[in-house]
This record gives sequence, C-alpha cells and structure tokens, in this order.
Amino acid sequence: MKFSHLILFFIFIICFESYSEQKKFKAHTIGFYNLENLFDTINDTSKRDEASPIMEMKFNRSEVYNKKIQNLSKVISQIGFDETKALPTIVGLCEVENKKVIEDLIDSDLLRNADYGISHFDSPDERGIDVALIYKKKSFQVVNDKSIYLELEYESGKINYTRDQLVVEGVLEDEKIYLIVNHWPSRSGGELGSRPYRNKAAQLNMKIIDSIQSIDRNAKIITMGDFNDDPTNESIKKILGSKDSRNNLKNFDLYNPWENMFKSGIGTLVYRDNWNLFDQIIFTGSLVNESSKRLRYYKSEVFSPKYLFNKSGRWKGYPFRSFWSGGFTDGYSDHLPVYVLLVREL
Repeated sequence: MKFSHLILFFIFIICFESYSEQKKFKAHTIGFYNLENLFDTINDTSKRDEASPIMEMKFNRSEVYNKKIQNLSKVISQIGFDETKALPTIVGLCEVENKKVIEDLIDSDLLRNADYGISHFDSPDERGIDVALIYKKKSFQVVNDKSIYLELEYESGKINYTRDQLVVEGVLEDEKIYLIVNHWPSRSGGELGSRPYRNKAAQLNMKIIDSIQSIDRNAKIITMGDFNDDPTNESIKKILGSKDSRNNLKNFDLYNPWENMFKSGIGTLVYRDNWNLFDQIIFTGSLVNESSKRLRYYKSEVFSPKYLFNKSGRWKGYPFRSFWSGGFTDGYSDHLPVYVLLVREL
C-alpha cells in the first residue's frame, strides 16, 4: 500500500470511529401556554363567561373564534420544533373555557396529525377559566388524572372560586412522570393584597408533590403553569423551595431554571413596561441527575419568535395579544409560551 493511501486509510478509520461514537437522542418538548381567554361563542349561564372578550363583541364572533384557534395552533405547532422537528409531546394550557375549545384547538389543521389526547376538568372558577393538558397519545400514556380543589376565602368570609390544580400521572419513554398544571390567583387588587392567595396555591402544590414523593422519593415531577408570580417571589422561592442551581441538587428538590433567566431580564409578559416571568416549568432534581440512558432534562426556553410581538405603536415590543379595547387584534396571547426539552439517549 502506498504511503498516501495508508494515510487516507487511517483518516477514514478515525472519522468512522468518531462518527460511530456520536450519541443519538430522542427529544420531547414539554410546553406551557396561557391562551388568553380561549372562550367559545356560546353563553353559558352557569358562569360569567359573558365577561370574556369574545362574548363582549357584537359582531363576527364565529370568525374571530376560528381565527383565534388558527393563531394559537400555529404557535403550539412550532414550540420546540427547531430542536425536535416534531410537534410538542405535552403542552399544559390555561385560560381555556371548556373541553370543547380544546377539542377545536387540537382538531385544527396544524395540530390534527399529532393525535393529541386531553386531560381536563371543569373548575369552580367563577369565570369558567380552566387548566388542561394535551399530549401525544402515541408517546405519553395517561395512567391517572385528577383535579385538586384550591380552597380560598376572602377576608370578608366569601369564597374565592379559582382554578383547580390538574395532576396527571403517565408514562413517557417507559418511565413514569407526574405533571401538575397550574393557574394561580391573579394579582387583581395589587401584588401584596393578593399574595396570600398565591401562597395558598403554592402550599397546595407542595402538598401534592409531597404526597407523590411519600410514595416515591425519586419520582419525576413537573409542575408548570402561569403562577402569577416570578421565580423570586415567596410562593415559588420559599414555599416551593425551588433551587436555581444544579449544584448539590437532590432528586427530591425542585429545580427552577427560570430564576436565572428572570434575573437576566427575560420574561413572558409585560406589565407597565416591566417584564415578568409568571410562566414557568419547574421539576424535580430526579430529571436533572439521571444518567444519559434515562429520561432527563436538557434545556429550557421561552418561545419568542418575532411574530409574537407587537411591531409598532404604543405596545411595541409587548407580546401580541388577541384582544384589546373590546376588539380582536388578530394576535396570539398576552403571554409567551415556555418549554423544556427532555431527552433520552438511544
């Protein structure tokens, strides 16, 4: 063999070995999206849905509803797509009126082929706002789901009817995971005055997590939602006890990658020119500390393509919401979606 051919032969061997050593992963997008008042056009006399933006419109409700569905499905279809080249495996939702609007959403042209299933319960929220979970039935198998009532009371003694917390137990990549979908009480009346209600929601969330971990200390748990609090607020940082670092992270600890993002100025909604990061996906250290052969956390992102922002005017740079001043803007939501990637080495 000539010397030049010998060199080429060794280069081929080195390249082949390098290629064969490259690891291949299967990735799943787990997302969360506040859909900003996804209500239907039918007046439900059992709740105050007439106060929803679409019901306040005098004309073209059906056209607006269909366009809203179309816009939201476009966003959901693209969450995590750049990384996985697939639609999200699981998406938590909030601000949905009922199961029918979710069925319309997943039956849209852009989402239909994913064959999503739905986990949803009607909540006691006085406006009829619910949380839900959609999931690819071929990838995620639901074992059990239930709705946990959040009992709140105003200082006057009147019951504060708000959203339940949805708990879904299922199997992904042959591993059991638990998902909790939240929409905690708003800051209506001011952050300080409404803080006790979100703290109560956090206490219920922690109670759910503790009950799961009492059975399996290393359980893989994801709690997601619009918490109406930032990662540094008392409800998240103190009551949930979330950690902002992987260092010395125990399997039963809650890891919150959004805290450092928030401190660097990243957010999911704007109020009075200040960014908040209310939308978060928090999970146990068992998803961080796993070996590469098991399902584990890879990265977290705020989904923020340019079309989700106002391009001009008073609200330039704000999320391009659907409704404003009694009309439809042809926008999306006043919140940006968030997602994490879970991967497993093949």
